[in-house]
Amino acid sequence: MFVLERLFKLEENGTTVGTEVMAGLTTFFAMSYIVFVNPDILSLTGMPTLAVFMATVLSAAIGTLVLSLYANVPYAQAPGMGLNAFFTYTVVFALGFSWQEALFMVFLTSIVGVLITITPIRRQIIVSIPESIQHAIGGGIGVFVSYIGLKNAELLSFTADGADVLSVNGAPYAGEAVGEAIGSVTIGGGIIPELGNFASPYTLLALIGLVLTIVLMLMRVKGAILIGIVVTTLIGIPMGVTDLSSLSDPSTSYLTGFSELSQTFGAAFGADGLGALLADPSRYPIILVTVFAFTLTDVFDTIGTFVGTGRRTGIFTQEDLESMNSGAGLNTKMEKALMADVVATGVGSILGTSPVTTFVESAAGIGAGGRTGLTSFTIAVLFTITMFFSPLMLVVPGAATAPALIVVGILMMSAFSEVNWDNMYEAVPAFFTAIFMGFSYSISYGIAAGFLFYIISKVAQRELKSVSIVIWITTILFILNFIILAFI
Repeated sequence: MFVLERLFKLEENGTTVGTEVMAGLTTFFAMSYIVFVNPDILSLTGMPTLAVFMATVLSAAIGTLVLSLYANVPYAQAPGMGLNAFFTYTVVFALGFSWQEALFMVFLTSIVGVLITITPIRRQIIVSIPESIQHAIGGGIGVFVSYIGLKNAELLSFTADGADVLSVNGAPYAGEAVGEAIGSVTIGGGIIPELGNFASPYTLLALIGLVLTIVLMLMRVKGAILIGIVVTTLIGIPMGVTDLSSLSDPSTSYLTGFSELSQTFGAAFGADGLGALLADPSRYPIILVTVFAFTLTDVFDTIGTFVGTGRRTGIFTQEDLESMNSGAGLNTKMEKALMADVVATGVGSILGTSPVTTFVESAAGIGAGGRTGLTSFTIAVLFTITMFFSPLMLVVPGAATAPALIVVGILMMSAFSEVNWDNMYEAVPAFFTAIFMGFSYSISYGIAAGFLFYIISKVAQRELKSVSIVIWITTILFILNFIILAFI
């Protein structure tokens, strides 16, 4: 215990070993879906599924361990949702790059991230975010997390007319029959959300789990979120939702996974990766655009997660944020955490996966009391164990983890109380930050919307001189990014 206290400064941070371990378990179960979802998405590019599984687990374990030991913060890293879809559907399918070439561009993203982190650029980005938007980011992440939970619980369903379908599998759709398996569908503004099917055992289990978790939270039961996940999983067995068949499936063996990992490990630097990219100078401009898009999304997803969850809980103090502006090197927890994030992306690209980022589901563990690197150390250990017990991970259904995300969303929305909603100049940017963050399924897009309307509010106030140059540059880059993405 003394070693843990000395290493993670538990007493100084007002926490205990039990609380930190419980928080780590909570975050892990809330985000464990990524070790199965990420291979499903990336395997569409032709990457070996089990190789991606192993790369996902290893990159998550290594990245989270660096966060733990180097930055001493309670966050977890893994290949990001959204970034993996961009990797597959835009970079490989739409732009025509091979998955090996895409992996090398992910590596370049890590290099750019390191350069930004060791220079004043990233520090200036963080300290330039207006306080009202910082609070809106925290509440917006609550919207985002709870929306993920509601969707994963299948408590929401979506209906759209055929005329509103814009593309299928990345290709324009004009009402013709689709002669292949459907991997993705893009819907226009005609989509209508409604309640899910309560006759579904999966949805009913999620609803039971949600009620159970909320009751435990209201009764102030320690480890309420984790207990809710475990009990809901057990309840799902007689309901037929918790699938135990994976426990005897030899195709998920870790030995097979390690064997296939050799096909993706270092593939970014081979003839089909770096070699192919260098051979065609005509593609250099689009390579730069792709690396920029990866970098912009990763930077603001991570910053948004740290600012939105860390400030309200005291993990990152105001003094910590301010010291970044005057200090040199990597002295603060925030700076070290940002460096750990970009290093993890580089590690992921070498192993064979899309960009690694700090997971917003870390808020689940923080909500359970996690305050130090012992939380992330626990998560890293669990990811490592997952390599050897991968069939066991398939047992926990999404219906059991979804309630945890919804409850965390409730907890995080308290940040909205810090926004002065009676002041329209403050309320408008805060509103668009939160709403776009949740409903566009992207923390970075929410920040982009918030920045844009912040500038608009300052124009209306005739206070343009008070807008940070970082806000101007970042907003312009976001707009350029959206314009470029509209034409590729």
